[in-house]
Amino acid sequence: MRTRVLSIESAALFASAVEEAARLLKDGEAVALPTETVYGLAANALRAEAVEAIYEIKGRPSHNPIIVHVSSMGMAGRCVREWPERAEILARGFWPGALTLVLPRSKEIPDVVSAGGATVGVRFPMHPFMRSVIEKCDFPLAAPSANLANHLSPTTAEHVMEGLNGRIALIVDGGPTSVGIESTVLDLTCEPPRVLRP
Repeated sequence: MRTRVLSIESAALFASAVEEAARLLKDGEAVALPTETVYGLAANALRAEAVEAIYEIKGRPSHNPIIVHVSSMGMAGRCVREWPERAEILARGFWPGALTLVLPRSKEIPDVVSAGGATVGVRFPMHPFMRSVIEKCDFPLAAPSANLANHLSPTTAEHVMEGLNGRIALIVDGGPTSVGIESTVLDLTCEPPRVLRP
């Protein structure tokens, strides 16, 4: 497979890359997209076979759940079975941004996303490109870091290319990520809530 790299340096290139990434995602492909934390390997979170491709491409253990990315509070609500007041307060304070909330998953989210577990991690990213693609697709994206399992998470398109060249159809180059580390993960299904990843 030939891996293409698309720039988003101008408004026209940005719009063209959104269209192409969304087209591939709607076709069930996995593509590498920039977020503010690290580059993500994204696929349609509502299609089990698309998410299974992420595990295969990365060599990711099947017991390791994948965070779901959304572009609105309403879309987050589709992914979870419960939306407690605590989630609402945290989302209003820290979304969009680098906070993942773990909540009971809805029936819309396939087992493979949560590695068969009863919960799902949901994040509303700040990066304008990632948000634009999710909005264009109108479905949430499962998106772990765009690297081979047990390798450093990528913060540039070049890092993604080093690990995934020939394994995916598209990498969107949004330049270096602004945060550079993965999101904080907070489990709201226990009392008190527990930080699973700082």
